[in-house]
Amino acid sequence: MDNNNDKQKRGNILITGATGFIGSFIVEEALEKGFGVWVAVRNSSSRAYLKDERIHFLTLDFDDTCQMAKQMEGISFDYVIHAAGITKCVDARDFHRVNTEGTRHLVEALQRLAMPLKRFVYLSSLSVCGAVSESQPYQPITEDTAPRPNTEYGKSKLAAEHYLSTVKDLPYVILRPTGVYGPRERDYFMMAKSIRQHVDFAVGYKPQVLTFIYVLDVVQAVFLAMDHGIRGGKYIISDGAEYDSRTFSDLLRRELGNPWLLRIKAPIWLLRVITFFGEYAGRMTGRVSALNNDKYNIMRQRNWRCDISRARNELGFEPHYSLDRGVRLTVKWYLDNKWL
Repeated sequence: MDNNNDKQKRGNILITGATGFIGSFIVEEALEKGFGVWVAVRNSSSRAYLKDERIHFLTLDFDDTCQMAKQMEGISFDYVIHAAGITKCVDARDFHRVNTEGTRHLVEALQRLAMPLKRFVYLSSLSVCGAVSESQPYQPITEDTAPRPNTEYGKSKLAAEHYLSTVKDLPYVILRPTGVYGPRERDYFMMAKSIRQHVDFAVGYKPQVLTFIYVLDVVQAVFLAMDHGIRGGKYIISDGAEYDSRTFSDLLRRELGNPWLLRIKAPIWLLRVITFFGEYAGRMTGRVSALNNDKYNIMRQRNWRCDISRARNELGFEPHYSLDRGVRLTVKWYLDNKWL
């Protein structure tokens, strides 16, 4: 098939967060599908996974609507996939500056340029739902669950969702993935690294229900949302299964050759102490710590059970990667690329 003709058929797409974990895979799929691909980058961003010569790079200032409009002037996008954002930072206000205000500035710039968008897909998070009611602690989270975000990250994502709902004539669709893992991902990598070093650390004694989604299933959902998502629709996505707190670490251990393991299960109050000092150290040094207040709230939450029926029914989404298969591919990538 002629690539130029296919591009004309599919149109131009802007992908923000393209230098990140999920964004880099979205770029690869967009190229495979024949889109004209533009990626938003910062001058300091690594382009390690953006080597394809068909990619057009665009430096955007997400802090300034006017500047962003100037930077996009003369380019027309049919689709925007907004995957840019931060998941941890030293100053909690940065969550709202980047995740909430950055989204607003992007949309305002697109509107200022009268961009003829067919779809604006926003990568949100299951974290916007937060803690489920204590009276029904293990009920599945659905799109109709009243949002109660218990992290600054979740609050900033929910605020961005609320903003999108106020924008007239914006053909937006929102995806809320649960915990995303896969090659190039660094947070779950730290768990694999710890197990490789013979330690598995968990917290809390009450049962915990976890959910996951492999990165390529997130990518699948993104492109389904572009074609089938209902305008203003919100869709929770996971691999459709539920797991106890040990399943993921057990699979990691198996793929790492079953190293001997010291399993440490700490009470929630000890995690609170560790993350308190981690947050304090981060503020003092100016370096982001993985052990912070948001991490505490995420790890103490016992229920991440979620229902993906709406994504299945309206998007035609069907997960292709079980946790078993996904972890196998992820660990293989870590080993092949000398991360482990």
